[in-house]
Amino acid sequence: MAKAKKGNEKKGAKVFKTKCSQCHTVEAGGAHKQGPNLNGFFGRQSGQADGYSYSSANKKSGITWGDDTLFDYLENPKKYIKGTKMVFAGIKKPQERKDLIAYLKSSTA
Repeated sequence: MAKAKKGNEKKGAKVFKTKCSQCHTVEAGGAHKQGPNLNGFFGRQSGQADGYSYSSANKKSGITWGDDTLFDYLENPKKYIKGTKMVFAGIKKPQERKDLIAYLKSSTA
């Protein structure tokens, strides 16, 4: 992961609201939308949220979600997991990704 300042949780909440919340929820017991509920996904293998229909590419990726894997994935999801059904271009700015990760770590725990 690029060495710069750490993520800002408050800024990350704004990133989530504008770029992620149309398809994802973060609260425990939250509904799946077009994308899965993200509660408890840190440290979990990709494609494992109960009740969500993942692409086989996602289920077979073998990725365990953490700071580094998320940082790379969020830059370009379709390149990181070829065959994913996530229709999102990605977040090119490294600091924006760090902010989002900081928010996700606290809001999905």
